[in-house]
Amino acid sequence: MSRDDVCRPATDPCSGCQNRDLMIRILVTGGTFDKEYDELTGRLFFQETHLPEMLRRGRCRLDVQIETVMMIDSLDMDQGGRDEIVRRCRAASESCIVITHGTDTMVETAKALAEADLGAKTLVLTGAMVPYAFGSSDGLFNLGSALSFVQVLPPGVYVAMNGQHFAWNAVRKNGATGVFEPVV
Repeated sequence: MSRDDVCRPATDPCSGCQNRDLMIRILVTGGTFDKEYDELTGRLFFQETHLPEMLRRGRCRLDVQIETVMMIDSLDMDQGGRDEIVRRCRAASESCIVITHGTDTMVETAKALAEADLGAKTLVLTGAMVPYAFGSSDGLFNLGSALSFVQVLPPGVYVAMNGQHFAWNAVRKNGATGVFEPVV
């Protein structure tokens, strides 16, 4: 599937973008976002990313480039995985980057990106609490929010969940409520 089958560029999708890019890169790392359900075993697994379908269903009008980095559960994210995400962000010509990521270790990856000093790039990590394939996922809303935030936030590293954005060092996942909240 070509990029043009996913999204068509608006006249000037980043006219308000601090970074003035016309292209947004989306890095896929897996997480609950992209999990599938095996009805025979009752297990969740990875096949392919749902991002192209999600962008079509959301009627995306932005110019995006999707790049699959890995397809893993965030509990399996290690320093090698974070190093690869940093490497891909550094190599990207775009300065607006959305990273789909599992929610359990999203803040740790955001910290690694912030410590990497990637210059004038706006990086927004997002994920889902319920797999997109389940139909009742928050993933589509979170993806749309992240795509909006990456266009208007100044350079830095952010987490976008449930319609809110947080600086990487001012957020935590509340395990009891299943939502991201400001660090107080």
